[in-house]
Amino acid sequence: MVTVVPIAIALIVVLVVVELLSKRALERYGEGLGSMPTVVLEEFPGISPGLLEKYTSFDPELGWVPQPNQQKQKDTGDHLPGEEVESVVTYSTDEYGSRVCPAADRDSGRGAVSTYGDSYCFCREVDDDETFQNHLAEEIDSHVGNYGGGNYGLDQALLRMKRQYPEDPTDHVCVVVTASSIARILSVWKHYQEFGNVLAVKPRYELNDGELELVESPVDEKEDLLDLESRAPFLRTHDHHYENWFKPHLASFPYATDFLTSADQIKYALYGVGIDLESEYDVSVPGIDFGARQAATNLRLERSRVKYHERLFDEKEDLLDALIGEFVSYAEEHDFTPTFVMVQQLRYATYEAEHGPIYGDLMDRLDERYPELETIDMAEHLSGDPESLYVQRGEGGHYSPETNARIAEVLAEEVVTD
Repeated sequence: MVTVVPIAIALIVVLVVVELLSKRALERYGEGLGSMPTVVLEEFPGISPGLLEKYTSFDPELGWVPQPNQQKQKDTGDHLPGEEVESVVTYSTDEYGSRVCPAADRDSGRGAVSTYGDSYCFCREVDDDETFQNHLAEEIDSHVGNYGGGNYGLDQALLRMKRQYPEDPTDHVCVVVTASSIARILSVWKHYQEFGNVLAVKPRYELNDGELELVESPVDEKEDLLDLESRAPFLRTHDHHYENWFKPHLASFPYATDFLTSADQIKYALYGVGIDLESEYDVSVPGIDFGARQAATNLRLERSRVKYHERLFDEKEDLLDALIGEFVSYAEEHDFTPTFVMVQQLRYATYEAEHGPIYGDLMDRLDERYPELETIDMAEHLSGDPESLYVQRGEGGHYSPETNARIAEVLAEEVVTD
């Protein structure tokens, strides 16, 4: 009995220490935008007035939108801790809020091509003259509008098109999105599916008796974001991911069971510790790139979300098809040629290289249902190792300048000269 008590006490101490370390690791590396994608600690994290002040792209109709006549420079992260920042990309917008197209001035009257979509349409992580729109403008000797919006779904792309197209009409309109759109069109508050993305509240469409109905954003003023908890019933009801993704990943006591059950979560945190130490002491560990290793681990952790999106393509294909139908109807009404372009995020490209497209027969189905719609599965036109197609460092996962040039060739051939 004498020996059993110290062993029991020691075991309790170990369990307490493990629990505290697990909770601390989750708090440090499982909270906030861009953190570990597999766990979330609270439903309504606080939003500081300072963070809200930096949110300059807020839009009550679309959720957010690139603002006109802006120029921003972004550190690509292409350097190690302590090294001089050498790689910066420039994002510029014109008076329409379209990303600047240096290759050709805006046409007077009806233009040739405009593009709407997400950050792959906007072409994050490359300079203004390295976007596929600018390369396409060089190919066809005409301005190409770039109305991509970071983290946009197909729904927001269509809403922006309806608002912008009358001011900037073109003969061809390309909607360019990634497979993430299947999740984004089911979202009202991004935090429920992209943990930590607490500022992104948006409208969405719902399908009722076969008809699309717009559910407007519950946030009319930017300051309303400081009190999202008062809108909890609306958010939980209209965001598909609250029940199906957020709640299953919400960590609670005992935190050790949420953290230690995944070897990749442990690796993610350990690499994060390495990054923190290098930053704190302004050093780098020879032979170990903690950032690259954490990014690779993050891709593995993202697999569960990719599989979740794959299921959504089966369960919610009717909503996606209806939104495409809305695009086709608007094109007929305004007499332009509509083109739907599917591009790949890095996390999808690596998964699909082994398992095939997560969107299944979507493109064939659209071709059959909407013969007036041009469809392009860009993965069929891009060759080589998937990771070679993307910017290698930085935010990660967007196409490189070389890949954007190839995309422009495809669009010139398939859309403009077809």
